[in-house]
Amino acid sequence: MAAEDRVYLCSLCHWEKVPFKRWKAGYFTCLACGEEQARAVKHCIVPMHKSNYVVVSDRDLLTGVNQKGGLVK
Repeated sequence: MAAEDRVYLCSLCHWEKVPFKRWKAGYFTCLACGEEQARAVKHCIVPMHKSNYVVVSDRDLLTGVNQKGGLVK
């Protein structure tokens, strides 16, 4: 049996099918469960001084951000 012909079930709800291309990309959840997981993660995007935007997921890293010298604590 080819890999494309197999039935892949969601690793969380165990009844919804996951498309082969999504499974091959490393996403083992259905779209509904994946959406729920994504909404559970909180993060913030902040601009750094004379640089790009940075994704911050730890609140302590926000202390001193954008102080023209990096992180100041």
